[in-house]
Amino acid sequence: MPIPPADNPTQAPSAGNSLAESHAMTKGEREDLQRLIRQREKVLKSAAKQRSAELLADFENQMGSEFSFDDDAIWQRATQEAEAEVARAKQRIAVRCRELGIPDRFAPTLQLHWRHRGCGNSVELRRRELRRMAESKVQAIEQKAITEIELSCLRAQTELALAGLTSEGARGFLERLPGIEALMPKLSFAEIAGEADPPIAEQLVSPNALRQRRYRERQALLRNASALRAPASDEGDDEGDMPDLPDFLRRAAP
Repeated sequence: MPIPPADNPTQAPSAGNSLAESHAMTKGEREDLQRLIRQREKVLKSAAKQRSAELLADFENQMGSEFSFDDDAIWQRATQEAEAEVARAKQRIAVRCRELGIPDRFAPTLQLHWRHRGCGNSVELRRRELRRMAESKVQAIEQKAITEIELSCLRAQTELALAGLTSEGARGFLERLPGIEALMPKLSFAEIAGEADPPIAEQLVSPNALRQRRYRERQALLRNASALRAPASDEGDDEGDMPDLPDFLRRAAP
């Protein structure tokens, strides 16, 4: 996302900025604030790394959570109703097994099992996949936070520097520093997706098929060239009087 001009740390704040207009700030105060800003940046970056570790630990806790059927009133009521239905179904199955002459010790039956976690966080392969996704997401969040910390500290340092600048040349130098939009211009689709040599579709063809296709094209060009040379040969013209042909056709011509 482009940084608005007002938030661009490489551009000088507006003339109405309180720090830039303040003439009461001494050099010692500015130096103290500069040291404080640098220390704040260092501490906030460490805090961002600590926060990343906390986010990953929280995700691990969520992924490893187990739930009992009686943790929720609706879960408990649904489980009790299902147990009653399973009990009645087991009785019908037992009766039918006796009719079929199946001994009780060999007879099939039904069971109701409450799973304390879902497939997404019980299968180890899926857990590793989710862990990698979480690590990538947290890393992106941390990098964004660090960038915002650096930008905010740079803005504060810029304002402090402006408060101590007295000449128009120094202020002009600061204002001429390029912004992020100038350093990273927008991409041009035409430049990136322009004509390719060879064309993209041709590059996708397998190498063997591509060679065969080019061979057929050369043979067709040679046949056309031979047809153009035929009238000249009938009149006794030598090979040096060939029509204007590309060099590679002249070399390939018989």
